[in-house]
Amino acid sequence: MQVKVFLNEDEFPKQWYNLAADLPSPMLPPLGPDGNPITPDMLAPVFPMNLIEQELSQERWIDIPEEIKALLYRWRPTPLHRAIHLEKALGTPAKIYYKNESVSPPGSHKPNTAVAQAWYNKQFGIEKLTTETGAGQWGSALAFACALVGLECKVFMVRISFDQKPFRKAMMQAWGATCIASPSNQTQAGQDILKRIPDTPGSLGIAISEAVEAAVSDKTGKTRYALGSVLNHVMLHQTIIGLEAKKQLKKIGEKKVDVIIGCAGGGSNFAGLAFPFVADKISGKDITIIPVEPTSCPTMTRAPFAYDHGDTAKMTPLLPMHSLGHNFIPPPIHAGGLRYHGMAPLVSQAIVEGLLTPQALHQTECYAAALLFAKTEGIICAPETSHAIAATIQEAQKAKEEGKKKVILFNLSGHGLMDLTGYDNYLAGKLIDYPLPEEDLQKSLESIKDLPQAPANKTGKW
Repeated sequence: MQVKVFLNEDEFPKQWYNLAADLPSPMLPPLGPDGNPITPDMLAPVFPMNLIEQELSQERWIDIPEEIKALLYRWRPTPLHRAIHLEKALGTPAKIYYKNESVSPPGSHKPNTAVAQAWYNKQFGIEKLTTETGAGQWGSALAFACALVGLECKVFMVRISFDQKPFRKAMMQAWGATCIASPSNQTQAGQDILKRIPDTPGSLGIAISEAVEAAVSDKTGKTRYALGSVLNHVMLHQTIIGLEAKKQLKKIGEKKVDVIIGCAGGGSNFAGLAFPFVADKISGKDITIIPVEPTSCPTMTRAPFAYDHGDTAKMTPLLPMHSLGHNFIPPPIHAGGLRYHGMAPLVSQAIVEGLLTPQALHQTECYAAALLFAKTEGIICAPETSHAIAATIQEAQKAKEEGKKKVILFNLSGHGLMDLTGYDNYLAGKLIDYPLPEEDLQKSLESIKDLPQAPANKTGKW
């Protein structure tokens, strides 16, 4: 039985796929402070114009420059695995496949967009990038990408992860980047937060505020900001995951996929795998597509679809997305990459349309699933990926109960070898489940009550 499917470099996708071109109900536009749609020039202090063009594009296919392909060939195409040992342990008739994004040098899917963003910034004449990172995977990826193309890199890392995962900082430094715990005293946004909440664990919203401020305050104009998730151009760059997976499934003889699963914090690794299959669902195929999040940060499953800022200091435009409110401070669970207050607008609109079926899972169930996966398939996955594995196990067990031979595909978005503190705490019985209390959710949503409304436009077809 074939358990790994590979592609050659000449089979690598030549274009990225843009879901914005195919959404049945078009996305709402981002809004500026005056409540009007933003213009490209309003984004220019933050992003280079070549990436702004991708962010606003309605083209279905966007060519991947040969120079970016050459950089990606260091680890792409990534293998598709058949999880036969997990299948056997579960006694399921389902076939389980996973796309192994842990094989990249930084160990996750994040370099797929980090390399592209670094290259486009370099082409535009930028010399330094700033960014934020939650668990440290995005910060590591951007540090790696900047080293490849020759850019300076400064990373603001959410304080709780900075403390929990010291070796992520070491990774970034090994690639020449600077890593700072957020909130910090280096920005006005950080100072304001520390004044109000000195012992805050931090949040991605705060770290984004710091990184954006650090970029736009550079008077030389040679610094820009890079985001690891949420925005359209980030989703775009990640679609090489799903496009490769389609070719690999065809190569192994699979004619139909029944279930697609990915964990979702800001949405990038989920979108990277799922969006090419969402296009199939829009075209009429019967596919269940599941983004999975933690119960402690239930952006997709309990938060409203609304206009909100992407950061705590309200420096970003208003984005139409499922949001817990930009003042949300998430509980310090170990899946640091799933603690963002908002969900990517493209993912959010797909949820509104009914194309996706979001789930929220407890972290102890996810760690239990991760251990089963480690004992069967051998890979110790990132805490974020454990959510996708737990949902996969649920679907495989459902297939067993129904007696159906389903094909399930999930994204293994990263390894957990830098996240062993979480495993250690779980094995010692120190981790508890923390479903977000309704009182805390409503308190957080106060921050968006006076913002413009976001109508949930949908066709009603799904």
